[in-house]
Amino acid sequence: MNLERFKQRLLEKQRELRSEIARLGEEARDSGGAEVRDSTDDATSSQGISESLQEEALASETLIQVEDALKRIESGAFGKCIACGREIETARLEAVPWAAYCLKDQEKQDQAARVPLGGSSL
Repeated sequence: MNLERFKQRLLEKQRELRSEIARLGEEARDSGGAEVRDSTDDATSSQGISESLQEEALASETLIQVEDALKRIESGAFGKCIACGREIETARLEAVPWAAYCLKDQEKQDQAARVPLGGSSL
């Protein structure tokens, strides 16, 4: 596995995400700046701010995952599932270099995230 290539991709993604987070934060701040406003302006502005903040939160979460992957490269744990220790599939790392789980454990994580507390879906 070419760790240097993955490291460069992760560093580029880190720069991209930091830039996007800054841009989205600026958009959210600027959305409330109209001088003449009515209730429609307020609703549109609120929706725009909400969307920017949601995108910023997603980008921030991805940034954390990217930075964690960079730490795993430094510690020698990159490419190993943090749940079971098995090798993460190369194709998976090519698609998502910050992947922390093998496909099997990622599916478990995704399923657990969808099940409400208590296990009932009713």
